[in-house]
Amino acid sequence: MKLKRLLYFYLFLAVFVVCTIVLVSKISKKSQVPVVRDWPQIERDSVLNIVTDYNSVGYFVSGGSIMGFQYEMVKELEKAWGLKIALFLENSLEDNLKGLTEQKYDIVARNIPVNFDLRENFAFTNPITFNRQVLVQRKAQFNDSIPPVRQHLNLAKKTIFVSKKSPAILRLNNLSHEIGDTIYIRQDETYNEEQLVMRVAAGEIDFTIIDEITAKEMAARMPEIDIDTDISFTQLESWALRKTSPILLDSLNGWLSDFKKTKKFNAIRKKYY
Repeated sequence: MKLKRLLYFYLFLAVFVVCTIVLVSKISKKSQVPVVRDWPQIERDSVLNIVTDYNSVGYFVSGGSIMGFQYEMVKELEKAWGLKIALFLENSLEDNLKGLTEQKYDIVARNIPVNFDLRENFAFTNPITFNRQVLVQRKAQFNDSIPPVRQHLNLAKKTIFVSKKSPAILRLNNLSHEIGDTIYIRQDETYNEEQLVMRVAAGEIDFTIIDEITAKEMAARMPEIDIDTDISFTQLESWALRKTSPILLDSLNGWLSDFKKTKKFNAIRKKYY
């Protein structure tokens, strides 16, 4: 009789352990479900978190005033939607997208050349601007009379510096295949795109890649640099969002569609581009 009671006790204990494991597993799985942050959650919080980059196109300070194409676009969005926009500054596109994934940001508002790899992981608005990537190098008179590279074939065995995880890397890898030779790519973890252009002008490095719009603005201030060699075809540039924010994406596309038809948008675009 004593043995029978002991067996019942152990059976009860085993059932209790199994039930506890199942319960904990269900709770754990439930806690792993990602929290959605889309338009309803943003509207409830009354705060939209946007990140842009600190440069001569995105956001900069001039004469005590804040300026920048992205900055002015964000301010127009804030007025239209009546939401408080918390604007963050971060130059690394990799960190921008990481913050987007981690829901630190809701929108990445910067000139992002949209490619297949990025579309696999993020959602993008309808195009805001059209741009292309150009090779930045020194003019002959600032480079020991060495003429600028004009043919892509002449980039074989050359070293091109880009910022870490730059979208230009994919294009350079494709270009390397197109010319059938190696183009050495150095990812710089310290300097952003504009700082690398400055290093080219100073003769510290020979080549870098930047978008044409920014290149033209910088070339007006730096007579040393040559920006006349295209690296890519015209690309669509858009803002990035999480794929789990479809309502926010639709709302943003609707606003962009209407705003791009206004005189205000044309004035902002002409001011910076």
